[in-house]
Amino acid sequence: MSITEVGQQPTLSLRGITKRFGPLTANDDITVDIVPGRIHCLLGENGAGKSTLMNILFGLLEADEGEIRLGETSLKLTNPKQAMAAGIGMVHQHFMLIPVFTVAENMVLGHEPTRAGMLDLQSARRKVRELSARYKLDVDPDALVEDLPVGIQQRVEILKALANDATYLIFDEPTAVLTPQEIDELMLVMQSLRDEGRAIVFITHKLREVRAVADDITVIRRGKVVGQAEPGTSEGELATMMVGRSVSLKVGKTAADPGSERLVIDHLTVASESGAVAVDDLSLTVRGGEIVCIAGVQGNGQTELAEALLGTMTPVSGTVNLDGADITNARPARSIKAGLGYVPEDRHRDGFIGEFSIAENLVLDNLDGFTKFGSLQLKAIAENAIARIEEFDIRATSHTQSVNSLSGGNQQKVVLARELSRPLALLLASQPTRGVDVGAIEFLHKRIVGERDRGTAVLIISTELEEVESLADRIAVMYRGRIVGIVPPDTSRDVLGLMMAGVPHEDALATMKEATHE
Repeated sequence: MSITEVGQQPTLSLRGITKRFGPLTANDDITVDIVPGRIHCLLGENGAGKSTLMNILFGLLEADEGEIRLGETSLKLTNPKQAMAAGIGMVHQHFMLIPVFTVAENMVLGHEPTRAGMLDLQSARRKVRELSARYKLDVDPDALVEDLPVGIQQRVEILKALANDATYLIFDEPTAVLTPQEIDELMLVMQSLRDEGRAIVFITHKLREVRAVADDITVIRRGKVVGQAEPGTSEGELATMMVGRSVSLKVGKTAADPGSERLVIDHLTVASESGAVAVDDLSLTVRGGEIVCIAGVQGNGQTELAEALLGTMTPVSGTVNLDGADITNARPARSIKAGLGYVPEDRHRDGFIGEFSIAENLVLDNLDGFTKFGSLQLKAIAENAIARIEEFDIRATSHTQSVNSLSGGNQQKVVLARELSRPLALLLASQPTRGVDVGAIEFLHKRIVGERDRGTAVLIISTELEEVESLADRIAVMYRGRIVGIVPPDTSRDVLGLMMAGVPHEDALATMKEATHE
C-alpha cells in the first residue's frame, strides 16, 4: 500500500469486540468504525478499556469474541506484523524504541533493508530524512534514541508508523509526556495526516485535547461504549458521559492565606540510582496554608525529590527542614512522625498493601496509635475504618474488603484518607489523581484544598497541567533537577510550556512577547 493510495482506503471496523481477563471484562461488545480522513477520539478514564481495545486492533492481544473487518474483508490479527501488513500503525504510550540504537536503526527494526547481503543503513537514513521533511518532524537519523528528549522520541515513534505506510494510525495517550507546545505540534501532525486521507485513532482522557481535534468521539466507560458525541460537545457533557453523573471540572477554592514557612528545602542535591544528578542544587519553601505545585515533564527529578523528602533516598548535599526540624537524612518513620503525609506516585507499589483490608491499610503508618500492651486494637481499627470510609466516600462493601478489589479512585481515597487522618505539617502528594476517574478527581481535589485551608503546607507534584493550574497557589517548574522559575497559577500555558522545556521564566516571557509582536 503506498501513501498515494491512502485516500482510497476502506473503513476499518471493530464489531462486537469482547476481551476478558479472568473475572474482569475489559471490553464488552464494543463496536467502532475507523474512517480514513477522520480523527476518531476514544475518550474514557484510565482503566475504561481503551488501550485494551487498540492492543487487540494492533495484534498485541486477541479478542475473546467479535470481529475486525477492513471493508468487506475479515482480518485475523494475532501479532503486530499482521496488523502492519493491513496498514495499521500504533504510536504507543510507552515508547517501543531501543535506547542504544540510532533513530535510523529503530526505524527499520524488524524489516531491515539490505544491499548485497549487508544492512543498508544509508537507505534507512534517507527514509528518516524524507519523512521528517514531509511531516515537519525534524529528527537526526544518526542520533541515539537514549540521548533524545521524550518529545523527539515520540516523533521517532510516529515516523516508524509512517515508514510502514500505515493508513490507520493509533495514538495511545500520546500527550502524557509532552510540554504544551509539543502537544500543539502533535495536534497539527495528526490533522495533517488526516487531511491526506489517513484514519487517526486518538486515545485520551483529556477533554481539552478531544475537543481540539476530534471529528468523531466514542466514549467508553467500564469496558462499554456509552455513547457518541459531537466535537462541539462541552467538556462538562463529555465528563458526565465518562463518569455517568454530573461532575464539576473546576476546583472550588478561595484565595490562599499563607502563614509561616513549614517546609524549607535548601540547596538539595540528590543522585539517582545510576549515580547521575537527579535533583540539582534545588531550593524551595512551602508555607502553611498554601499549595505549591511542581510542574514539569516526567523524568526531570520529581520522583527523586519526593523520595528524598520522605527519606527513602539520601541526599548528596543540602538540607530539608519541616517545622524547624532537620529531616534531611531521616528515615520515613521519623519524617512521618515530624508531620509529613505522603501520597506516592505509584499507589500500587508504595501506597498500600493490596491483599490487606481497607481497615488494615488505613493504619499502616500509625500502628502505635492502635496498639495497647503490644496488641493491635482490632475494634478501634475497625471503627476508624468505618468512619474514614464514610468521610472519604470510599465505595466498598465492608471495611474488611481487600484494597486490591477496589477501583483506582477508591484505592487512592484509601491512601489519602490514611494520610489525612492525623495532624500534618506537610502533605506531599505525587501525581495525586493518576489513573483516577473524573468523579474521584473532583473529591480528591476538594480534600487537598481542605487540608490547605487547615494551615497545612501542601506540595503537589503533577505532570497534568490542568491539575496544576487548578490547584496551585504557586507553580514551581522543574527541569533537569532544577527549579527554572516560580510563577502564579494564572501564568499562560505557553509560558509554562517553554519553562517545562528548560527556558527560564524571564526568557519565556520575552519569547512570548516577541511572538505576540510578530
